[in-house]
Amino acid sequence: MAKILPMRILLVGAGGVGTAIARIAARRPFADLVIADYDEERAQRAAGERFTAVRLDARDTAATAGLLAAHHCDVLLNATDPRFVMPLFRAALDAGVHYLDMAMSLSRPHPAEPYRRTGVKLGDEQFELAGEWEKRGKLALVGMGVEPGLSDVFARYAADELFTEITEIGVRDGANLVVEGYEFAPTFSIWTTIEECLNPPVVWENGGWHTTVPFSEPELFTFPAGIGPVECVNVEHEEVLLIPRWLDAGRVTFKYGLGAEFIGVLETLHKLGLDRTEPVRAGTVSVSPRDVVAACLPDPATLGDKMSGVTCAGTWVAGTGTDGVPREVYLYHAVDNGWSMAEYGCQAVVWQTAINPVVALELLDSGAWSGAGVLGPEAMPASPFLDLLTGYGSPWGLDERTPAGR
Repeated sequence: MAKILPMRILLVGAGGVGTAIARIAARRPFADLVIADYDEERAQRAAGERFTAVRLDARDTAATAGLLAAHHCDVLLNATDPRFVMPLFRAALDAGVHYLDMAMSLSRPHPAEPYRRTGVKLGDEQFELAGEWEKRGKLALVGMGVEPGLSDVFARYAADELFTEITEIGVRDGANLVVEGYEFAPTFSIWTTIEECLNPPVVWENGGWHTTVPFSEPELFTFPAGIGPVECVNVEHEEVLLIPRWLDAGRVTFKYGLGAEFIGVLETLHKLGLDRTEPVRAGTVSVSPRDVVAACLPDPATLGDKMSGVTCAGTWVAGTGTDGVPREVYLYHAVDNGWSMAEYGCQAVVWQTAINPVVALELLDSGAWSGAGVLGPEAMPASPFLDLLTGYGSPWGLDERTPAGR
């Protein structure tokens, strides 16, 4: 019998990405959203007239599980920052529903050798509960944004369709975005940016993971879509922890085109201790320095009408092609801020993040994707995702590169 009712989704987080998810999902008949946020007015703005808005403290696992049951939800989509991954992840497990997120449980550096050995890795806490998800026959699809997410889908596509052997996979992110009127205005959550940029980056190499110092191994990478060469550096990111679990590659890295000024700001925040999350005493109150930094900067979701340029996310793959000769490709997805603002009223970076979990949910709803346990995007067939992404009016590209030594 054909499915009649739409998929009921509890979307937790009505910030920039959550709002973009709601606007994308509003155009797709498969989805019915209940949008929850600590700020109920913000949830209502994201919900508009199409969806339901409720207040929720994402730290409250029992309240989240109760909300899932009360609204008869099929899945929890987490659009909050990584601090709230585990309480929401556990709530979905307790309620017996599927779960998606775009950032995984937080890492903790090795206490003695942080720039050589891994400690608690991104996602470790979630993968520890994989058996519980399997027993319940429910899926936790983790890291399903753009990076991680679409970048992992690209890696799976390359392994299935383009290569017989992969020597290296490198996720590369770059942009030429400009924000007018601000000396410093990150286009994504500064809380998350500090976390991933100042933690020891992880590299997969020779069959295992090791760490390095922040901003290591600078390289000049040429991006398509008119962006051109951008210096990229190692940053801690989920793809390096996800891709090797399902795909065979000699080396896996993630490098971000941050720019010298951005790196300088992050290094200064670290030197001053303003990247810390633990509260410090300031007069009669205790505050987290990182929360203060975030509060002092503009909300990235509000910057769209002041932004111009293109953002590009993608996966560079090197190895032996299906014809037996060396091959290098860059599979990518580029979004022009002018287009995303005109079409959806969302700035390019948050919109590019938001479209991918909506595509994944539609594939789960149709049965094209399925599974149980804690799985990354690499565990799913890539072609249905890339076909549907194009069907959403947001095509991807493949850029052939000249292999090293040819």
